Amino acid sequence: MNLIVSTISQGLIWSIMAIGLFITFRILDFPDMTVEGAFPLGAVTTVMFIQRGMNPELAMLIAFIFGCLAGFMTAFMYAKMNIPSLLAGILTMTGLYSVNLRILGKANMSLTKPTNVFNQFGLDKLPTNFNGIFVGIILLAVIIFLLTLFLNTEKGQALISTGDNETMAASLGINTTSMKFIGIMISNGIVALTGGLIAQQNGFADVNMGIGSIVIGLSAIIIGEVIYPNVPLSIRIITIVIGSIVYRLILMIVLQLGFNTNDLKLISAIILALCLALPTIREQFFRAFRNGVKTK
Repeated sequence: MNLIVSTISQGLIWSIMAIGLFITFRILDFPDMTVEGAFPLGAVTTVMFIQRGMNPELAMLIAFIFGCLAGFMTAFMYAKMNIPSLLAGILTMTGLYSVNLRILGKANMSLTKPTNVFNQFGLDKLPTNFNGIFVGIILLAVIIFLLTLFLNTEKGQALISTGDNETMAASLGINTTSMKFIGIMISNGIVALTGGLIAQQNGFADVNMGIGSIVIGLSAIIIGEVIYPNVPLSIRIITIVIGSIVYRLILMIVLQLGFNTNDLKLISAIILALCLALPTIREQFFRAFRNGVKTK
């Protein structure tokens, strides 16, 4: 039972990062590799400030701002310096590795301060792992509410239009460059916030903890879309949470079957590849089925 509760807790918290990735990946149609640098940036920033005595919530807010700055650099290289989107993200991600080392002063650091978001306000008195579920639900509710609210404003609609058809959006007088800046910055801010949250849950920050995070985020998005296809945008954001929990449950089942934890990244990549291929496989299956019925 504890294992399932822990898995759901992990799924809820990691879904916050997936929602951040959703903004660039689905709304802006922007392949942003900055995520793998912004995630540890949020972790090291949060741990460093908490270690220096700062309130955990304030430390996470600063991590969010740092993530936004990382997104700004990617957006600047892409929109102002005409560097291809993928390369701009890779350049920022690579640079952030040194930045993270500078902030932390070493490759990893344990969180020795007793107070963090998971043990404040009596949450440490909850049954094991239920504090993660509580914190995850509260943060998700706030982020989904604010994001849905923003996407329904004029700016939010302009952001969606920029991702759908940039040429048409520009012809309607939308400043598409500004929209890219806003989208990429918010996305990486949320990713960094999640990094800070995960660091507090794990009790440490490591400059390499962002490796593979983009695969985890994409898996949550794709699984949610496979389970709930053709739903409104606001519902799609919620399906990411379900996708993230399902993804974690799949991983838990795979590990319970006896697979080596060293193969976790490989297993994650295989799960994502299968999820990406599933719509095509399903379409081909139904097409073959329909052709079979017509032949009879």
